[in-house]
Amino acid sequence: MVVRSALARMGKGRGGAADMESGRALQTARGAASRLPRVAFLFNAQAHQILHGITTAEALAVGWQVQVDILSASSGHLDLARSLVLLENRARLGFERIGSPLLHRSADLLRSAVPPKLLTLFASRKCLNGYDAIALPERTSTIMRRFGVKHPRLIHVDHGAGDRAAGFDPRIALFDFALVAGEKQRRRMLAEGLIRPGAHATVGYPKFEAADRLRDPDWYPFAERRPVVLYNPHFSPSLGSWPRDGVAIVDAIARDGRFNLIVAPHIRMCDSHRNRMLVEAALKPYDGLPNVHIDLGSRRSIDMSYTMLADIYVGDVSSQVYEFLRTPKPVLFVDSHARAWRDDPDFAHWHFGPVIEDGTGVIAGIEDALASHDRYAEVQRRAFADTFDLREGESHSVRAAAAIADFLGLEAR
Repeated sequence: MVVRSALARMGKGRGGAADMESGRALQTARGAASRLPRVAFLFNAQAHQILHGITTAEALAVGWQVQVDILSASSGHLDLARSLVLLENRARLGFERIGSPLLHRSADLLRSAVPPKLLTLFASRKCLNGYDAIALPERTSTIMRRFGVKHPRLIHVDHGAGDRAAGFDPRIALFDFALVAGEKQRRRMLAEGLIRPGAHATVGYPKFEAADRLRDPDWYPFAERRPVVLYNPHFSPSLGSWPRDGVAIVDAIARDGRFNLIVAPHIRMCDSHRNRMLVEAALKPYDGLPNVHIDLGSRRSIDMSYTMLADIYVGDVSSQVYEFLRTPKPVLFVDSHARAWRDDPDFAHWHFGPVIEDGTGVIAGIEDALASHDRYAEVQRRAFADTFDLREGESHSVRAAAAIADFLGLEAR
């Protein structure tokens, strides 16, 4: 009953971004809210992680007697978080900029999306220690324990559901409770001792709901309709295809002329100003071509605009391939490092389509992926179902909120 009522109050619409109340003003307006249990959702990294937790935070605030605050050192992150919460529900959450003015200015000087994580945590340690629980979608911030943040219980919010070892970080074991997307993660995390029986919950993928709110389903970046190829290289130079093969892949598809090409690397590829300048320089010859759209980090690169729009996926190790396979479609992988990948669980997704070892063969690879898709479609469906525990008619965000509420012993509204 609690889950159903929370789902009803969550609604299905999209709110605007005009509401700009501060967390401090909201706390004053709440009055007696200070007596409620306090839960923070901490977003201390890049903007894409917000989509993994914000609708869960909203559902928790709507359905249970708890004070929920959204914390970030970035004003831009807080604006994005507000825009993702339904207008009628925003007054139930606080939005608080943490850190210090000096750290905020340092981010501007460094041209970084967020100030340095560790300095932000240290500067905010007293604030953070005032919460009963802190939910967060990254692991670096567990170091807050060393800074004296001992009181709150830490809740790991799943961010991405891929196969790479990085998704099964040993620091997950430092959390008191963990949310996982599906059976694949649960099975591997239990086997590796990262989660414990009774201290985790399988809840699906709340990002789907957040992205569906943010994304414009009618947007199309090309004047002429052609099959759309998404090239989505990962940011890791030791795993991804970009350093060795990226330009060759873009050049071949752009020159071929049969496809519209979206070049949308993982948002972290252009974290630093230097990296962004290098990538921009490499792609400059293709910027402005009518059949090429380049996105090095806009909101569309995090709201699944491209994985939903594309007909064919070309990539390497990014978990975004699973988001692309929300509908089974042709995929092609580029092995730029001569991996012995076939029996490696970190590369399980490379069984969803052909794999090439040289970017210059990308056109033949795409043709192979199109021609052979029937052989891979059922494998894709089974892997998607194993990765995301989706239940017809149930909100993933409300399921995640209910799991947190049960863990914390919260009372329903």
